[in-house]
This record gives sequence, structure tokens and C-alpha cells, in this order.
Amino acid sequence: MLTKRIIPCLDVDAGRVVKGVSFIDIRDAGDPAALAAFYDKEGADELVFLDITASSDDRNIMINVVKQVSEQVFIPLTVGGGMRSVADVKRMLDAGADKVSLNTAAVLNPELVVESSEHFGSQAIVVAIDAKRVTVEDASTAPKSSDQSLGLDESSRWQVYIHGGRTPMGIDAVKWAIRVAELGAGELLVTSMDTDGHLTGYDLDILKAISEGVTIPVIASGGAGEPEHLRQAVETGKVDAVLAASIFHFGTYSVKDVKDYMASHGLPMRPID
Repeated sequence: MLTKRIIPCLDVDAGRVVKGVSFIDIRDAGDPAALAAFYDKEGADELVFLDITASSDDRNIMINVVKQVSEQVFIPLTVGGGMRSVADVKRMLDAGADKVSLNTAAVLNPELVVESSEHFGSQAIVVAIDAKRVTVEDASTAPKSSDQSLGLDESSRWQVYIHGGRTPMGIDAVKWAIRVAELGAGELLVTSMDTDGHLTGYDLDILKAISEGVTIPVIASGGAGEPEHLRQAVETGKVDAVLAASIFHFGTYSVKDVKDYMASHGLPMRPID
């Protein structure tokens, strides 16, 4: 079994790390460069930075944050938010990111996944999927996908959302995951909007469904409240990596706490230097 990765996630809004619950009720969690350096020393395997506002006015702020972080941190850094073109992807990689995460832009323009993976290699392209469980009302009121093969049907359990979780797309999340893997994504970052920030555990069902549907690595996101939740994501959800924010940012658990717990249950972890 390959080593399982522990990845702190830093949501950045106008140059500050923040954290919310189900994508709302945002509160400040610290300085991104300082937190990144802290997690590097703590033994995190990678870091994910998501620019959650990503307005054109704030884009240069994020570029500067990435430059500062990449000068101090020597673990892989994934950056997402607001990238809409190959040129945007290149700017972020040039600033020091090892990978970029595409979400809204990938849904609205799937060809961007193809072009980006061709230009920079699949290993540099992560597609992030924000998904929510489909209710009876959703099934009847959801927008119709322009690609019928991706649309919701009677078997659909999760719907894709874009624009930071504000816009439902009428796209089946598992079908979409399979599609972007075919388009050239090297990794998937799957966030359950239902569990995000609630600290009650990941949505193991969607993680397992997507992990079993693709051959590329899947990162679990949304809901970690204790080390057991991360273990469940790996063992039951079949993911390759686990992402968490709240439990790390507010000092509930350290990366070492999580790695020790996972290792005690027989899961391979990269040793902390």
C-alpha cells in the first residue's frame, strides 16, 4: 500500500486564511505564510491553498502569497481558485505552486483540463469537485446539464456545485469525476458540502463511489473532526490522501497526532523528520 498523505487545507480570502461551516460562517484562522511554515515543520505531506474569493482584484494578492510560501516551504503546494485559462495556470506554477486545482473553470470549460494537462503534465493538474447530496426537490428543480451524459438521473446521489458552492449545475458528481479523469486530470479533490466544517466525518459514500470509479488519486475533503475520520476516509472511502482544515488550524489535533493514529492502525505514513 502506498503512503497515505495528510494535507492541511488553507482557504485564503484577501490574503488571510479563513474557515467556515458548509461554505458559510467564515472566521479568520491566521496568516497563510506563517501557517504554511508551521505545517511544513509539523510534518504535513502537502499543502492546499484555495483562494475562495478569487476576484480579479485579489488575484495578485494570491500570487504574492504563493511566492512567499514557496520560498519557505519545501513540501508540494497545490493552489486553486479563479484560474480560468492556461495562462492563469502558468502564472500560478511560475509563482511556485507544484500543482493547480481547477473547479468552476473545469466545469464551465472542460477543455481547460485537457489543455492544462497537455501543457504542464497531468501530475500538475488537480480537479476539485464540490458536491452535495441530491434531494427529491433537487432532482426535480436542478438545472439541465448541457452534456446529457453527465446529467442527474434516478441513480444520481450527488450534484456538482460551482462558484464556491453557490451554483448547482445539474451534473452527477461521480460521472463528472470519471469524465475529468479521462480528460487528463492527475488527481481529484472531492469535498462534500454536506459535511464540510461540521467535524462529524467525511461523506464516505461519495469518496468510495468516486475512488472506485477512477484510476487516479482521490483526496478526501470536508468534515474531519478527529483522527478516526481520516482513517475511515482511507479504509472505507478508499482515498489516497486526506485533507483537513479546522482540526489543524485551531489546534485540536496536530499533524503528528493524526499520523501516529493512522500508523497505529497499520496505515503507511511518511515519517516526520
